[in-house]
Amino acid sequence: MLPFQYGTCQNSTGGIRVMLYNVENLFDTCNDSLKNDNDFLPYGAMGWSPARYNRKISSLFKTVVAAGEWNPPEIVAFCEVENRRALDDLISDTYLNRFDYEIVHEESPDPRGIDVCLIYRRSRAGLLAYRYLQPCMPDGGVFKTRSMLYTRFLVNGDTLHFFVNHWPSRTGGSLARTGMRMAIAGRVKQFCDSIMSVNPASKIVIGGDLNCSPQDREIEVLLDGPGGSRLINLSETLAEKGAGTYRYRGAWEMIDQVLVSEPLTDKESAIFTDAGSLRIFDAAFLLEKDPAYPGLSPSPTYRGRRYNGGFSDHLPVLLDIHFK
Repeated sequence: MLPFQYGTCQNSTGGIRVMLYNVENLFDTCNDSLKNDNDFLPYGAMGWSPARYNRKISSLFKTVVAAGEWNPPEIVAFCEVENRRALDDLISDTYLNRFDYEIVHEESPDPRGIDVCLIYRRSRAGLLAYRYLQPCMPDGGVFKTRSMLYTRFLVNGDTLHFFVNHWPSRTGGSLARTGMRMAIAGRVKQFCDSIMSVNPASKIVIGGDLNCSPQDREIEVLLDGPGGSRLINLSETLAEKGAGTYRYRGAWEMIDQVLVSEPLTDKESAIFTDAGSLRIFDAAFLLEKDPAYPGLSPSPTYRGRRYNGGFSDHLPVLLDIHFK
């Protein structure tokens, strides 16, 4: 964890953009004996070759640049990244090397080795500190799943608290996985309450692939649980309109969500946002005709074990944070 220190940043325009993106299995091609990454090796089940890896990095670069309209987002949070090397290749070996990005990444206890992490433009958002949080089971043990990433940024003279999440999947509709998501939501809520107890005006963003919908019980834990943090789910409006970031059996689902603390919606503050400042980035190049159902779906890298060559099975979300 970084010591608490002010970063160097110059906020000369009217705000910053935050991007959250589940990039669908961004593995490198090297074997890691500490991870279950065998499928994503050149001779593994997925046939993950250097050419496919390089195409994935290029696709991710294209998405980040397009999401910022040639001025890439100041903070880009990712889910499903194997290691720091992949991030280094992204910000060093593409034209993102022109935008002074730095990396926040640590290995998590997830058996497959896919982590949450982020890159940020240090001239536009000053990193104050970061910490990876391990979700705990009711008996005091630790889930073998992705860690949660907590960061603090200095933005336009104010502190932005930012949580990046990738909660356990809903595969099979397992009640155990629902319980895990509930426990992780409670841990995030507890941490937010602690922040707000110190400063009730704290500006907090919670985002990522939550693997649940805005109306699910896991989100109720964040919104309605006891404590001092009043949170607002900005994704709810999009979900009510039928929008989503992931398509399952022909239906869009809003599982990549963004929640904020109420003080961050105060337009008299140095930094602020609202539901209208959150959108799904659904550029045409990220979509393709769904092979099984009418309409378009995100263009994935793989469909099952068949290589498709697309970008990701999720669409990114973009949050604009404005300056007063």
